[in-house]
Amino acid sequence: MEAFRLSQSLDDNIQMIQDRFQGDEALKTRRIPLPFSTPIAGALFYIEGLTNEDQVNRFIVQPILLGTLKEGAENNGRLTSLIDRLIISGSVERTAEPERIMLALFTGDSLLLAEGEAEVLIIGTAKPETRSVQEPESEKLVRGPREGFTEVLTTNLSMIRKRIKQPELKFQYREMGKRTRTRVCIAYIEDIVSDKILQEVNKRLDDIDIDGILDSGYIQEMIKDYPSSPFETIGYSERPDVIAGKLLEGRIAIFVDGSPAVLSVPFLFVEYFQVSGDYYSNYFTSSFNRLLRFMGALLSISIPAVYVALVTFNQEMIPTQLLLSISSSRSGIPFPTVLEAIMMIVIFEILLEAGTRIPAPIGQAVSIVGALVLGQAAVNARIVSAPMVIVVGLTGITGLLTIRLQGATLILRFLLLGCGSFLGLYGYLMGLIGLLIHLMSIKTFGVNYMYPLSTIQPDMVKDTLLRAPWWDMTVRSKRIAVKNHIRQAVRSGGKPHGRQ
Repeated sequence: MEAFRLSQSLDDNIQMIQDRFQGDEALKTRRIPLPFSTPIAGALFYIEGLTNEDQVNRFIVQPILLGTLKEGAENNGRLTSLIDRLIISGSVERTAEPERIMLALFTGDSLLLAEGEAEVLIIGTAKPETRSVQEPESEKLVRGPREGFTEVLTTNLSMIRKRIKQPELKFQYREMGKRTRTRVCIAYIEDIVSDKILQEVNKRLDDIDIDGILDSGYIQEMIKDYPSSPFETIGYSERPDVIAGKLLEGRIAIFVDGSPAVLSVPFLFVEYFQVSGDYYSNYFTSSFNRLLRFMGALLSISIPAVYVALVTFNQEMIPTQLLLSISSSRSGIPFPTVLEAIMMIVIFEILLEAGTRIPAPIGQAVSIVGALVLGQAAVNARIVSAPMVIVVGLTGITGLLTIRLQGATLILRFLLLGCGSFLGLYGYLMGLIGLLIHLMSIKTFGVNYMYPLSTIQPDMVKDTLLRAPWWDMTVRSKRIAVKNHIRQAVRSGGKPHGRQ
């Protein structure tokens, strides 16, 4: 439908707006006289369900019906007089742009039209329906803030403002999606962020041409580096403290209205193993837990491949008693070891997916049935061997230590399993080397994906596989926070107060 153009005829303007909503009974229209010295015909528009009708009555209808404007008030313009002396609202805008008028209605605002005016007043009366602020289910902590992002953009931005109280924190808005007109906000700290990375982010967002954006995942997939890689080059979080920490490191956050998952760029490989709780607990404990996550990811992709390689090709490396035990347990198994491993991994992933998608009480039952009943029955029926059940169980548990790496570990698990089944331990090692080469070749918004693991600079590796104490982490990443990489001043002697 072609864009309409407002005229000075109230009846024509009413008809044009109603034509745009032909067949849509949610649009509410009310003719209302405007209380000038000589009453002027007016009209009020809003969409039922999106608009707070109580605010419409208190901020617009009641002041108009009960108020009066002195003679000559319209000399400065009728709409100006209504804004200055009658409408009770902190958000009032006048416009003649058809797109802005339609967007205002769809976001819950009200329109006020007057006879003889080719502009309308947009009055803020939106009724945002949202859930309360609560801790994200996927990012729970033992110690730390309990707030989580919601689906309302303004609420999410306010939680960042509350944590970073400085004018250098900048928000840039844009609309994306030709049909959804989704509001997107880019957040960064001006005196820390890299201008080069910021320009690249804006360029990639400008290149997106799609009819709808319903979640930040749309944007994440369309602007990421190396889209064919199983590894993510754009991070996300539902925790305000995490995003605030990323901003303080010089990263850029991308907020999408309607999505609690906020994107952060650039995203480095080491961030898979970092959680916000690491920075709120003792650095010894945090470093140990971080090492466990790294070892868990490595074991998750390696255990099936190493087991198949040892049993199939490199049996001399298995202790005799253990080899006899494995051989005994495999007696009568109709499938080769590699097929047995693939079958069990697929079954485990089916159970995991089922437990994730169905309601929690039923999910617990599925886990019990899958782990105990099916596993034990398969072993007793000689379909799979007991060691393979142990191997797959360990593989699945270790993979859950880094849940966001789950997609990549699943693909790598099968790739390394294939390498190990063809060439034994040599194939497994060749697969690991290929993986390392791939990781070293990736860049995320111009930054090496493996940075700072790939550097030998002592200051840059203090928050990688181990976390140094806060008093010793004095600088930010020089590749990301290029303007200002000083986090804190170094104390005398480089020691905190009270340290012996």
